[in-house]
Amino acid sequence: MNAHTFIKAAALFLLLGLFVVETADAQRNRRGESRQTKEEVLFPDATRAEPRTKASQRTQRDLQRLLEANENQDYPAVISQAEALIGHRSAGAFERALAYQLIGMAKAEQDDYVGAIEAYQKALESEGLSNNNHFQVMLQIAQLQYQEDQFDAANDTLDRVLAETRKEDAQTLALKGAVLYQAERYAEAADPLRRAIAASDGPQESWTQMLLASYINAEQYDQAIVLGEEMLAKSPNDPRLIYNVATMYAQIEQEERATATLERARAANLLDDRGYRQLYALYLNMDEKEAQVIEVIQDGLAKNIIKPSAEAYTMLGQAYYFSDKPNEAIEAYRKALPFSDKGDGALNLARILSNEERFAESKKYAQEAIAKGLSRPGDAWIVIGRAEHGLGNRAGLVSAYREAAKYPETKQVAEDWLKRNASR
Repeated sequence: MNAHTFIKAAALFLLLGLFVVETADAQRNRRGESRQTKEEVLFPDATRAEPRTKASQRTQRDLQRLLEANENQDYPAVISQAEALIGHRSAGAFERALAYQLIGMAKAEQDDYVGAIEAYQKALESEGLSNNNHFQVMLQIAQLQYQEDQFDAANDTLDRVLAETRKEDAQTLALKGAVLYQAERYAEAADPLRRAIAASDGPQESWTQMLLASYINAEQYDQAIVLGEEMLAKSPNDPRLIYNVATMYAQIEQEERATATLERARAANLLDDRGYRQLYALYLNMDEKEAQVIEVIQDGLAKNIIKPSAEAYTMLGQAYYFSDKPNEAIEAYRKALPFSDKGDGALNLARILSNEERFAESKKYAQEAIAKGLSRPGDAWIVIGRAEHGLGNRAGLVSAYREAAKYPETKQVAEDWLKRNASR
């Protein structure tokens, strides 16, 4: 089983639990070999009539061998014994259906999901399984189709289950919602997930989380906020939920509610790195919130929740700069440099230093920016030209503008300056 399949199978198990297929004991009960307990009818309103098939006396030996191999979990033997039973001239609908079902189970246990789906389909086509087993095998098919990324096929199978059982089964609806969600059909996924939650006395938390994610991805933010607030009231200390609710507020431009949600979590020490980054990014996009940006980043760095990075120090530098604290901004931008292989951070630092008339340093960092690599190197040469002017180096100024003229982003500006000034 590859890693993707394993993870997906594990997620499906957590989401729904495994549907239980009919055991060998239940099969014997249905054939009348033991009737001490009456099997519960799981699908009383099914459109399919309960089959009245039974095993032939002539197939008893082959059937017993198959059941023993299955009980021993000898999957190669299960497959060979089942194929022998299918080929028996006296095998009827019951024997064929049971044999194909056990082949499907054996192949699934050996991670041959495509082969398992094929065998389970033949079990259904044989029309020999009880309704309980028939529809649970159909659900097994849907699960395997889901694991194989056959989302359209899985959805069709589940639609068939719901239509033919005429049962609003919570787990079936939740699986349908999961299938549609994985297929990125988010708006469609919301309906079966809502129905699954309504149909269950104890809906799984993962169903509600997936419904919330469906609303968010479908950009149905009004529904998402209502659900998110209900979930947050029940689980106020869930960091992921806090992040999602804050994101929803931000999506509908309710930044004050978004930051208030995150600040409550920060005060309770519930925010992780992602939450801190979301909070300071929100403040950066709000008017006159530079002080809050600084406080959040400094707090996150001090607690070692925000890891030192080019992003963190650049955002800190930007907030300081717009707070009219150029020295602090310069220091923050300088701290960002070791975390970036590109020259943009060095160029930003060079610009601030130029504005502060610290021309030697400005020239140094503009040159560093060019050396690291820029998408617009002409901009750095303009900064170098201004630094050379401030340093009184006219030859250096002319040389810098000649370099700037080589790049499309600064060609016009540099050539115009050179026409006016180069001959002086």
